Formats: sequence, C-alpha cells, structure tokens
Amino acid sequence: MISRAAWSILSLILVGFFSLSSQAKAPDRTVDSASGPGFRITEERLPCERHDPLRRPFFGDTHVHTAHSQDASTQGTRMTPAEAYRFAQGHPAGIQPFDEEGRPLRRVMLDRPLDFAVVTDHAEQIGEVHICKTPDASGYDSWVCWIYREFPRVAFFLMNARYSLFGDDRWGYCGPDGQNCLAAAGVVWEDTQRAAEEAYDRSEECAFTTFVGYEWTTAPGNGGHLHRNVIFRNDVVLDLPLSKMETGKEALKLWRGLERECTEPGLGCEVITIPHNSNISKGYAFTSATELGTEIGAEEVVLRNRYDRLVEVMQHKGDSECALWPGATDESCGFEKVYSRKFSMFGPTEPHKPVDYVRDALKRGLLLEEKHGVNPLKYGMIASTDTHLGTPGLTEEKGHPGHGGAGKFARDDLPVGLVDNLEFNPGGLAVLWAEENSRDSLFEAMLRREAYGTSGTRPVLRFFGGWDYASDLCADPDLVTRAYAGGVPMGGDLREPLADSSSPTFAVTALRDPDEDQAPLERLEIVKGWLEGGELKEEVVVVAGGDTDGAVDRDTCSRKGSGHARLCAVWQDPDFDQDESAFYYARAFENPSCRWSQWACIEAGVSCSDPSTIAEGLEVCCAEEHQPIIQERAWSSPIWYSASHPDSSL
Repeated sequence: MISRAAWSILSLILVGFFSLSSQAKAPDRTVDSASGPGFRITEERLPCERHDPLRRPFFGDTHVHTAHSQDASTQGTRMTPAEAYRFAQGHPAGIQPFDEEGRPLRRVMLDRPLDFAVVTDHAEQIGEVHICKTPDASGYDSWVCWIYREFPRVAFFLMNARYSLFGDDRWGYCGPDGQNCLAAAGVVWEDTQRAAEEAYDRSEECAFTTFVGYEWTTAPGNGGHLHRNVIFRNDVVLDLPLSKMETGKEALKLWRGLERECTEPGLGCEVITIPHNSNISKGYAFTSATELGTEIGAEEVVLRNRYDRLVEVMQHKGDSECALWPGATDESCGFEKVYSRKFSMFGPTEPHKPVDYVRDALKRGLLLEEKHGVNPLKYGMIASTDTHLGTPGLTEEKGHPGHGGAGKFARDDLPVGLVDNLEFNPGGLAVLWAEENSRDSLFEAMLRREAYGTSGTRPVLRFFGGWDYASDLCADPDLVTRAYAGGVPMGGDLREPLADSSSPTFAVTALRDPDEDQAPLERLEIVKGWLEGGELKEEVVVVAGGDTDGAVDRDTCSRKGSGHARLCAVWQDPDFDQDESAFYYARAFENPSCRWSQWACIEAGVSCSDPSTIAEGLEVCCAEEHQPIIQERAWSSPIWYSASHPDSSL
C-alpha cells in the first residue's frame, strides 16, 4: 500500500529542478518602495530594469482552466498550461470545435497582452482525467474512462456527481488508496509547474509573470459553489495540490493543510487563497468554513484572515459585489447577475441574497472583528475570467466566444444562436499595484491588498485614505507621493485619528482605458459600510463626474456623449464617528457601451422589430431579460478603520 505521502515524494522527484532543497536557498532581502519597506526577495532572478517605487498597475488573470481540468477537457478544450501562457502574452490560439483533421474552427487573440497570469486547473480529478487520456496508464481501459472518451458530456456529469454526491472515495481505477490517480496527479502538477517556470520572464525585461496555482473546488449542500483559487508566491509549492478529496468540503481543512504542508515547514512556501462566485454559493462562501450556513467562529478567524487576502468580485459567471434585493437602493448592484439555477439540478431559482455578496461580507467583517478581535472577511478585490478555454484575459465584449465551464457546450459544433448563455459575460481582470512585474513584487501587492478588479476593460484606478489630505491634492503633480506619505493605499488600514475631531479624507483618481475603442469615464463613487450601534449600514456617494450624456445606439453599438479622460476627487466623510468601525472602497464607471450579447445579435442581423430576422436560438436577443447595454467598471480594494483595534493591520 502506497500512501499519499509516498506519492508526494514521487512528485518531488518528477519535478526535478523544482526541488525544495534548492528553493530554500533564495536570497533574503527587501526592496524599498514609496510607502516604506518594500517587498522581500525570495527567488533567484535578474533585477527588473524598470522599477517604480510609486508602483504601477499590472493587469492579469488569476483564474484560468486548461485541458487538465475535467470540465474543460470534456468540453473539448485542448489548450495546455504552456499554450495558455503563450496566449496571455499575445499569441493567437485555436479553440473548439475542431474539424476531423484537428484544425480549430475558431481562432482568438488578445488585443493587448497581459502582464501576469495564473493557470488554476481544478485539483479535483486531475489524476483521473490524465489516466483517461493516457493509453498506457493503469485504469485507461476502465468503464469510466471509456465513457470519458466516448461520451464526454455524460462523463462531465457522471464524474462530478460521483465526487460531489457520494463522498470522497475515488473511482476503483485509481487503485488502492487512490495511488494510481495520485501518481497521475503528480505528473499533471509537474506540467503545471514547468509551464509556469518556462513562461516566467526572469530577465531584466520582466515582461511577463506567472504564478503556480490551482483551484480547490467543492459544491456542498444543494450545489452551493464553495471554490477557492490557491496561488503560491514562488516555485516552492505543495508536493501535490490539496483537493476536496483530502480536505472534504471544509475550507478550514484546506487552510490547515496549507499551514501544515506549505507554511510551517519553513522552506519558503507562501500561499494565498481567493474565493470566487460567492454569488452562487447559496450562503456558504462568507459564512462558517467548518459548519455550513452558520456564522464564522473563533476557530477560523485567524486562518481565514491569513489566507483569504483577496476575493474575486467579478468573473464570467457573474458579478459578486452586491445584491439587488427588495429594499436595496444601489441600482448599480444589478450589474451582470447570475442565478444559482444554472448550477444545480435540484430546486427552483433562488433569489439573490446579500449574504452571498462581497459588500455584505465586508460589513459583517466589522461585526466579527468587534467580537473576535480579528476581521476574517477583510477582502481586497480583484476580478478574473474563469475561462475554461485556456484563454486568459479574453474579456473583449465584441466577438466574445464564451468561456466554457458552465456555459454552452461547443466540443463538436458551435451552439445554435448565441455562443454562450445569456446570463454569462466575458469576465474581468485583476490589477495589482506593484513596483515591478516580478513574482515577489506582485505577490506582496496581493498580500497587502493593493489591488483592484475591472469588468474587463483597463481603466487605471487609485484610492488613498488619510486624515489630512489637502482639498487641492488632485491638482498636485506629486499626488501619489503625497498620498502615500500622508495615508494608506487601497487595501490599507487607517491608523488612529490625529485628533478627536478628525475625519478621514480619501483621494480617488481614475484614468480612462487608453484604448479609444473603449468608453470614457462617467463617474467615481465611494462606497462606505459601517457599524453603528450594532447595526450594519452602507451608503454610496458620487464624488466626481456623473455629468456625461453618454448613450449607445443599440442598432449599431456606436457610442454618443462626452465622458472624461480623467476623474479625481478628494472627499472627506462628513458623518464619520471614531467609535464606529467602517470601510470605504471606490468604484469607477465608464460611459454605457454594448454588451457582448448585443454585439452578437447585431452580427447575426437580428432586428427585434422584424420577426423574420430572429433565427433559432436568437430569441433571447429580444427577450425582456436581455440587457443589451452595460457600464464597464472597476472596484478598488477597501480601506478600513477599526474603532476597537485602530492599529490593527491584519
């Protein structure tokens, strides 16, 4: 009988040059930044020739699936991790369906390469899938693998149902204690690491950065999504990914496993976890990681704070910022909503609930910090695609091909009508404010939450908070220098007030996406959440812009109106109370533009006034639920003020 530990050792041997003994010899020094001590150097690489102590925005995608993921592979995805990284750097790629000679019937390419990317294939079933695709592997001839190859759509449901509904025992073809599948998982994990290493630019150009990562995936209860991307700082990583098969449905066991196998051994292994799709988690994403549906208890608050540094606020399966529910006053919360019926074979459509959204989590975090002394829901915000085509950063609305995964099946033929479900979207991007494009610098940005997410375009958003910013700061060419010197950036904590009468002041600035094909800026907002007398409250304040006459011609998608190339504001909270904990984050909105579905409807020649133009599958173009016009946006990470722990920076 071969244990998981034995296969872990085998995996290390397979990885070779990734051996932990050499990784532990990384240099130990720091690089200064504008806000004091900068990031630690933990790896051997050439210094980046372009280093900015005031930090620059780097655009990337932290959520990418390739042919190693079961759901992607059964949908016909052939992109490998290496090919996904090539695509992220601006190379064209072919995607399904493929003809009989294996030639792709569609080709895609980014208009602008990414600065960084992370392949995050599902840890669950990576070994099983590899066996089913490898003729000389033990288990290849099993009935499960035969179904996988001959009836991939059936296999998608069969294999997922087996692990989701019937416990954590592996298929019989995995062998005693799952040894065959663990060995196969080691081969796939080696390929994942190799692809990340080969694509990582360690030269002084620092043109492109990768991280080793994977997705931990479980759907407890009635199909509630409880997923996290796991991202490592450098090439010191787990011997094998910790999957649901090892941890069960409890995220607490994932964090404990990361402590035990990554952080505590002292070998230089550092890692964060990023929850996503809280919008379809059915109340589980931001509640207890030990007992589903209950409130977070003292046992998990520190681990959750330590590992869950960021949250994915937007991706192709919908927006997770805030819920539009009876009594809600923020109409912008209606953006790109997806209902949980798309992800469960059981039960009726469920209404949107605040507990499934990030803003509610941020508010409840204030209450939990008052109770436990640590805020376990202290999230910075990013966005990504969750592409299952191996196409990181493919967020353009016009010509969107879908992203697979829970979307339409396109393995053998293009779907009739729209290429994706109407509710889905092209996804978003993660943006990190860092001194340079290297793993250490970018990872430190994630740790301190100096990050923001966009719905797919590339506006540049900065957000600072302090106690004495001058009202004319927006006109100062040294705005960023003064903002760092006098306060904290997004993701930071406001320290104790300067005086009893002090009220925090915030500086927020945004530059429009430099691509002229994208819409200019419309407005800037600051969202405040606070705890008042035990009651959680929120408000949204427009601080700049809002005076454009932006509009869209739905028949052509041409835009009208003015808009702004730059917006900036200095705003002081007039209702601040030093005895009330609070958070603040910024939102930047672009002028209205056409959604991907409207571009597709126009391309198909649909005119809703002429029924003869509405071909099969295109009825949704004229359906009441179709929202043809959207407003692209960006969300900053919050800045926090803690009344009970004003010096806390956890």
